[in-house]
Amino acid sequence: MVFNELMTVEDALALHPKARWVFAAYQISGCVDCQSSKNETLAEVAGGYRFDLGQFLDDLNSLLQN
Repeated sequence: MVFNELMTVEDALALHPKARWVFAAYQISGCVDCQSSKNETLAEVAGGYRFDLGQFLDDLNSLLQN
């Protein structure tokens, strides 16, 4: 499994234990405990915070290469 734009925040955080650090690097560490994390997708987070979704996914997926 890889991180993708349709994945919920909750699923992303469950996929890899260090995903929370990628969220923190984008200054969105509040997503870790947010109630919306069960329904909000990574694409929605990127859109809401106005950062590049592709780079965010690349950063998250780099965790899976180690």
